[in-house]
Amino acid sequence: MKLYLSGHTDRYALEQLQLCLFPEEPMEYCETPFRGDGAVSKLSRGKKYLTATAKITRGGVSTRAVQRLALDRESYALRRRILQRAYYLAALPQLPAAPPWGALSGVRPTKLTTRHLLAGGTVESADRLLEESFFVTPARRRLCLRASQASVRAAALLEPGDVSVYVGIPFCPTRCAYCSFVSQTEGSAGRLLTPYFDCLLREIETVGAGLRRAGLSLRTLYVGGGTPTTLSALQLKTMMEAINRHFDRSRLIEYTVEAGRPDTVDPEKLRVIRALGANRISVNPQSMNDAVLRAVGRPHTAADVERAFAQAREAGFESVNMDLIAGLPGDDPESFARSLDRVLALDPSNITVHTLALKKGAELFSRREGLPSQAAVEAMVDHANERLSSRGYAPYYLYRQKYMSGSLENVGWCRDGDLCLYNIYMMEELSSILALGGGAVSKRNLPEHRLERQCNPKYPKQYVERIEEVLAAKSALLEQLTSDAKNSIIVQ
Repeated sequence: MKLYLSGHTDRYALEQLQLCLFPEEPMEYCETPFRGDGAVSKLSRGKKYLTATAKITRGGVSTRAVQRLALDRESYALRRRILQRAYYLAALPQLPAAPPWGALSGVRPTKLTTRHLLAGGTVESADRLLEESFFVTPARRRLCLRASQASVRAAALLEPGDVSVYVGIPFCPTRCAYCSFVSQTEGSAGRLLTPYFDCLLREIETVGAGLRRAGLSLRTLYVGGGTPTTLSALQLKTMMEAINRHFDRSRLIEYTVEAGRPDTVDPEKLRVIRALGANRISVNPQSMNDAVLRAVGRPHTAADVERAFAQAREAGFESVNMDLIAGLPGDDPESFARSLDRVLALDPSNITVHTLALKKGAELFSRREGLPSQAAVEAMVDHANERLSSRGYAPYYLYRQKYMSGSLENVGWCRDGDLCLYNIYMMEELSSILALGGGAVSKRNLPEHRLERQCNPKYPKQYVERIEEVLAAKSALLEQLTSDAKNSIIVQ
């Protein structure tokens, strides 16, 4: 669908909303006015009001909406809000049903309500904000507010100078059809693994030394990917010993290692991971239907998932996360419900329910075969929300993605308050994140909800070739974080 802006340049906010509301229609931004189908967003300034007008034409049928803002209340956030509200209200008559997240288009809807609560707002006032300003449905408002309440509890554990560290292993045994992450398969880039690993050890040493000099405290540590358990037991041991040698873990409260692919897990690796300090692990089936697993290119079975989970328990892991994806090819609501029940029977402490997002880097983006309908995906997600709530799980973090089926969400659920703090700190941007490895993105939190990103080279080969540049950039970032800590900067 075409999009033309008049009187403003807030392209990102409108593009994201358009993608959420009309996900099947390719996005086309227009620099000049056009005739025919498409969307026009206009902002005009009068003597007393800012007026946002939206017109949406599809199949020759046009719908319009207008929103106003008093000039004496003008701010960037409120100006953006009336632009989005006008667009949403113009689009609503052309939609089959009101979308669950209303006019909210961002990937982190809970940031709005978490900040509201941290600023002294109540759950009731946050609920009104979602309903009256963004038209969010009751079910999604409840989900969002429960996750934000968990975020407030997680924020209370932070002190000035607290940081989290992410260590990325962008390698997998094979590539799943839905995956758009930057990762290399063993077959296509196995030769890169050894030099990559050597450079990662150097970055671990540099960051660990910088944290000690700065007096910064490590609160959560997350080893993700790719698939970290693509590494051998010896490589895992070497990496985790380097982490223990260079990082002060005296205030570390959570240490996660993803073992997402059951076909990369064995008792020896799990014993190494547990013995060297990790207290949380992920064993991610995505589905417990073997036909669905084959359709997305995962060369393991549901029985392999159960084996890996049992081995994780035997290795001493009490905190285990499992992921499911709603909307995979060949799946349906009944099959998805059986997958969820099979996972619940294992009694993991965390269950993350993702909604399939068709990203451009994924095989499924161009080969959209056998995908369930949006109504079917919504039925899967709604069932998961009800079933998990009835079993004593609570939502603790939530985010959305572009091209997500049904304009839904991904939700992490936990039992007995067993939050994944790293996921909350990273998603809600509550503390600075130091990210190591190829494609990793560090985030420096600044006052007034400002964020400064520092990106490592995207691909493993570039990471290896530019490691000196990476180490220099990390040293500079650590100096900035030292200054931040001295000025007692903490985002709450």
